[in-house]
Amino acid sequence: MEEYGTDALRFTLSLGTAGQDLNLSTERLTSNKAFTNKLWNAGKWESQGLFKPNFDRGIDPFVVPMPPPNVTGSLHMGHAMFVTLEDIMIRYFRMKGRPTLWLPGTDHAGIATQLVVEKMLASEGIKRDEMSREEFSVRVWQWKEKYGGKIATQIRKLGASCDWTREHFTLDEQLSRAVIEAFVRLHERGLIYQGSYMVNWSPSFQTAISDLEVEYSEELGTLFYIKYRVAGGSRSEYLTIATTRPETLFGDTAVAVHPEDERYSKYIGRQAIVPLTFGRHVPIIANKYVDKEFGTGVLKISPGHDHNDYHIARKLGLPILNVMNKDGTMNEVAGLYRGLDRFEARKKVWSDLEETGLAVKKEPHTLRVPRSQRGGEVIEPLVSKQWFVTMDSLAEKALHAVEKGELTILPERFDKIYKHWLTNIKDWCISRQLWWGHQIPVWYVKGKDCEEEYIVARNADEASAIAYEKYGKSIEIYQDPDVLDTWFSSSLWPFSTLGWPDVSSEDFRKFYPTTVLETGHDILFFWVARMVMMGIELTGKVPFSFVYLHGLIRDAQVLGYPDTFWDV
Repeated sequence: MEEYGTDALRFTLSLGTAGQDLNLSTERLTSNKAFTNKLWNAGKWESQGLFKPNFDRGIDPFVVPMPPPNVTGSLHMGHAMFVTLEDIMIRYFRMKGRPTLWLPGTDHAGIATQLVVEKMLASEGIKRDEMSREEFSVRVWQWKEKYGGKIATQIRKLGASCDWTREHFTLDEQLSRAVIEAFVRLHERGLIYQGSYMVNWSPSFQTAISDLEVEYSEELGTLFYIKYRVAGGSRSEYLTIATTRPETLFGDTAVAVHPEDERYSKYIGRQAIVPLTFGRHVPIIANKYVDKEFGTGVLKISPGHDHNDYHIARKLGLPILNVMNKDGTMNEVAGLYRGLDRFEARKKVWSDLEETGLAVKKEPHTLRVPRSQRGGEVIEPLVSKQWFVTMDSLAEKALHAVEKGELTILPERFDKIYKHWLTNIKDWCISRQLWWGHQIPVWYVKGKDCEEEYIVARNADEASAIAYEKYGKSIEIYQDPDVLDTWFSSSLWPFSTLGWPDVSSEDFRKFYPTTVLETGHDILFFWVARMVMMGIELTGKVPFSFVYLHGLIRDAQVLGYPDTFWDV
């Protein structure tokens, strides 16, 4: 570590220790007029090429890939802090005579950007579903050209000594080529597959989102107690089930009790009648997953709408029923409740249970509610056909990189968090049902089973050639409408920005692997670990030698410099 200059790293650590999130004074940060005046010199330095790597005094480069802020973003104090910390390191090594490269750029931010543009269109009285994909894409690019460069310009005004001649955008032609190549190679190696599995679903965006993009908040809700009559028994024989989501009972495929719960042992192996379903029967089973102390100790299994129930159903071979449409309304499985919004259906179901005498009681209950990190809406667990990356082998290599000392994480305590997540990792759902982003490079043959017959190719011409050879020239193909998760493209950032997959490119040869990845500790999983995994798998090398995780600014009153200063 000495060869990289521990002085600079220690100095940055002292400014933004990851263990303590920072509370800063807006007045203190905005009152230094002399400091703001000096920032305007950055344009002069940049125009003289002083921010480009200079090999005159050394051959060992010091490279920092900037975490690309969202193209929708506007500068805040969090950005100002990471820019400051990275600039300290870059200027330190530049003055030491090392060739330095600070790679800037922005991320296309799939969901966030689409939301912004849809709101803009709504103000004009236009809905996205009234447009073609091509028309919508044109409007997004128009928005991006007009507003998307704001944050990069603001970072320039901070005096950031990046090499702006190498600035990138994740939808650039070069980076898009890298994304397609990465998908194709991972699929060829058996690491990408398609399947119908339980995902986190955003009803308003109508797209799957990552586990990491779901935030759980404790909120006051309701616990509903419902009678499930035992089939073949007297009217007094029933099981009382406590649930927070009565609207999902139409998707019940079993009722479970703990095998050691003597209260219910006599019912195991019998059938229960699901309320409001005109007598549909489901088995009463024993399962150790059931918490005897929660509610009444009886659990309804709704595998189409609960992650834990889904895994139980797959293990036991239970059917999986989905009772909701992708917009969060009830579907035909819900019978008379079809078309109702999920929350309206909850009220209606409870009202009808009360009328039929199957409602026992309801009581206040604190819930862990899953909400979208982007829009804040309640996320719905749904079974959906998506594309996934198999993570086990990738995670194992990323773990070994730290264990063998090829990658150092600072502060060191984040080693444990990094290792814990990689050890317990789940496969990564990489498909999103959006129009803004890298469209998945998969083509289907009209009339063929999409899950069995598909073509992975780098472009439409290549896909057509493969299809014609396999099926004849009379067939017609079409591309998968989904796009890739934004984090998929940004996971390639340290090497896609340097010319990969062209490993003979001058930038890739000179500057990869990079030296330090500096970012907030909150995206250790979203971004950092995924870059490590992708870098090792696709280039054979760890993408950086050090990861430095800084703290977060938590003071809600810190708004930054006056708006007039940041105007662009």
